[in-house]
Parts: sequence; structure tokens; C-alpha cells
Amino acid sequence: MRIAVLSGKGGTGKTLVSVNLATIANSSTYIDCDVEEPNGHLFFKPKEIEKKNVSVKIPVIDDDKCIKCRKCIDFCKFNALAFVNNKVKVFEDICHSCGGCQLICPTKAITEKDKIVGEVQIGKFKDIDVYTGLLDTGKASGSPIIKKLLEENINNDKLTFIDCPPGSACIVMESIKDADYCVLVAEPSIFGAHNLKMVYELVTLFEKPFGVVLNKVVEGENPSEVFCIENNIKIIGKIPFDKKLGTINSNALIVVDEDEQYSQIFSTLLETILKEVEHETIINS
Repeated sequence: MRIAVLSGKGGTGKTLVSVNLATIANSSTYIDCDVEEPNGHLFFKPKEIEKKNVSVKIPVIDDDKCIKCRKCIDFCKFNALAFVNNKVKVFEDICHSCGGCQLICPTKAITEKDKIVGEVQIGKFKDIDVYTGLLDTGKASGSPIIKKLLEENINNDKLTFIDCPPGSACIVMESIKDADYCVLVAEPSIFGAHNLKMVYELVTLFEKPFGVVLNKVVEGENPSEVFCIENNIKIIGKIPFDKKLGTINSNALIVVDEDEQYSQIFSTLLETILKEVEHETIINS
């Protein structure tokens, strides 16, 4: 079972939620798909780390075979190919590695080479498998690394928690496409409600079952809660705005291991999520 945890922006608390859910589940898998700034490993401090490079295919032009027909240039909608000084030039950083230019070349003048864009790290913390994706600085897209992360974990039968990138772009779509349930984490502000709306629309588009966790809850009006009520969205948990929690979290400690109150909060949240998934399975069977 795969549980994706996502939010409309960074700093909302999705890593807090996914790390502590993975910990309270005991035997589980944690996948950090926030490949531009992964931070789950700071809490787990995994051991026995195995590293695997992630590469993409980049076109290589054979100038001797090229007849300068420019079909490859016309084909590429990302402008990764250009005709410069009577030769086809490849701009590797904006290439999307679709392979179309190679297929369309009439003289087979285009081959491909591997270009490393990052790596996947796999380690252990107690009985938790910790997967971390790292995008190399300056690379355009983390999608290939997220694909690799999820492929590495495809045959894992443990309860899996996917810590998604912030926002609702294509890398988030890649992270949730095979999820069985989505947890949307939201802050109690107007901006929080706006960002909640973004990911709400995304999971609705993907027809994923989901629930909302309200984080940093304070007394008074909560625009994110109002949004949930107005749109008949189920709130599956609330986490208070708490200095003690902030101190534990900022010291890169796992809160359910440090405080009994939060151990109970996340235990209840996990039970609720599992019941929701079971309910959806019954409905769809």
C-alpha cells in the first residue's frame, strides 16, 4: 500500500507527517521524492546506504551522416536542437530525453548517450527502508529520479509513505500516480487554503482517494478548514501549533519517538488512513 503525502508549498509539514507516519508504522518504507531538497534522511539518519546513479538519454549527432534536413529540429518542441554553423547542435540541459529526434532522423545520424542527473540512496533506520532521491544542481527536472525511486520500490510489500515534492507540477504527478491514498497537509491561513486548493484539484483530477491533515492549528478561524467544510472534504487529522513540537522537529528528531502525545496523534492518524483505504477498497470492489 502506497500513501502519498503532499502539500501546495514547502514548509507546510508534509515531511513531518510522512516521517512520523512511517515511524509509527514500525515496519515500513519511506520514499523522499522531494529530490531538489530532500530532508527526510536528516530525521532517519539511515545506515548501510547504497547509492545508484540516475541517468537520462541525450542525443548525439553524427555530422558525417547528417544531411542537414532539419527534421529533428522541427520535431523538437522544447527547442533542444538548433542549426548552428551548418551543424545540428544539442542543448542538453533542455532536452526532455523523449527519443523522438532519433526516431525521425532519415539517415540514422542520431544516437544517444547517458547523462547522469542525480542519484538514489537506499538505507535503513530500524525496520524502515529509507529511499532518498537527489537531483544534481542545475538539472532541469527531477522526474527521472522520482521514476527510479518508485521503480526501485515497486515490489516492496511494506506499507509505503511517499514524501512528495511541494506544489502540483509534473514531478508531483509522477509521485502520486501509483498511490493508493493521498494525504493533503495544509496550514491555517489564506495562503494555506489557496495551496490546499491546488493539490485538492490535482488529486481530484487523478481520481485519488484523499483526506486532509490540518497542521499548525491555532484557535480562531482556519481558512483551510473552512475550505474543507465548503467542499465536503474529509479532515482526517489535526496537529496543533506547538513550540515543543517545533523544537523537536528543528533538532531533526522524530517526534513520535520523543513525545507520547504526538505518538498517540500519529497512531490515530495512521489508523484513520488505513480505515479510509479499506473503505475505498470495499467501495471499488
